[in-house]
Amino acid sequence: MSAHAIHDNAPIGSIIAWSDGTPRPPERFTKKLATWQTSNGKGRLIRKQPSRSMGNLSLSASFTLHEADFGAGGVVAIRVHRTFSLDSSLHFSVVERPAIGSVRVFDRPGEDAELVHLASHLPAAEEWLSRHGYQRAVLQEVTADEVGAAVVEGRAA
Repeated sequence: MSAHAIHDNAPIGSIIAWSDGTPRPPERFTKKLATWQTSNGKGRLIRKQPSRSMGNLSLSASFTLHEADFGAGGVVAIRVHRTFSLDSSLHFSVVERPAIGSVRVFDRPGEDAELVHLASHLPAAEEWLSRHGYQRAVLQEVTADEVGAAVVEGRAA
């Protein structure tokens, strides 16, 4: 799939893989492997941004994937996000869609919201939210209608 197809069709919370098409180098070639991993990986789709203009500057539409968290003792010190422009030449695929009945937790209402957690059900989302304290959080359940529309339109993974 192209970056356009991911932006237009993949639901927030999906696991998205990206690749430049090159084969993975053997583990013993650590530098080559690290370089390869910058153009090949996967992450959870947490945000879609439309194109926008600021004065003379025009920004292309994009989407952001949450790739990894690093920390210790249950404390996240570094969160790795990757943002891809729709102009990207990489190949993308939907590895997994959010399950029916799962609940998306967004950090705020509106178009600029970012997914901060995907819970398996509503009580789990409310419990997570009580521990993490997002004041303006919005909960959104993944419905059968949403998943069914993807299957009917030929977008199912």
